[in-house]
Order: sequence, then C-alpha cells, then structure tokens
Amino acid sequence: MDTQLKKGVLDICVLAAVSRKDSYGYQIIRDVSSCVTISESTLYPILRRLESGGFLAVYSVAHNGRLRKYYRITDTGRRKIKDFFEEWQDLVRIHDFICQEAETDE
Repeated sequence: MDTQLKKGVLDICVLAAVSRKDSYGYQIIRDVSSCVTISESTLYPILRRLESGGFLAVYSVAHNGRLRKYYRITDTGRRKIKDFFEEWQDLVRIHDFICQEAETDE
C-alpha cells in the first residue's frame, strides 16, 4: 500500500479507536491491531500529530503509581472521520472506474 495512503488510514484507525472510548497508547495498539499491524514506534508519532492538529485532547490519570496519558477525540477529530468517509466514496468510484477499464482491456 502507498505510504501516504497508509499513513492517512492509520490516523483514521487511531481516531476511530479513541472515538469508542478514551484510551491510552498500549490499549490503542491492541484495539487497532484487529485490522492493521501498528507498533509503538508508529503509534506515538501519530498520537502527537493528531494532538497537535487538534484531533485529540490529552489528559493524565494516575495508574499504579504513575501517570498514564489518555487520549480523547475532539469534535475536530470526529469531523476528520466523517471527511474520511466522504473521501473514501471518491476512492471507491476511482476503484470501480479502474476495474471497469481493466475489464474492457481483457
């Protein structure tokens, strides 16, 4: 898969996981891994980018004597998911066009 496309899809997967419930890094990896493989070294830059873009808000909660960072989706993050669905429909139309052209070449 194209690197830029995959990057965008991973962002949406992370937002979707957090949209279900506030979550922390390790749990997000577990949730997202049901559909795509993601490592800590991939996740944390995504989380920072989504936070700096205003798509996620961050807060800390004490857990076993240390602070755990939790991520909460913002309204802007929910709009980004909605925008993704609209863009996805464009990709489906492009896919269908390409498949149609491939069939006529056979």
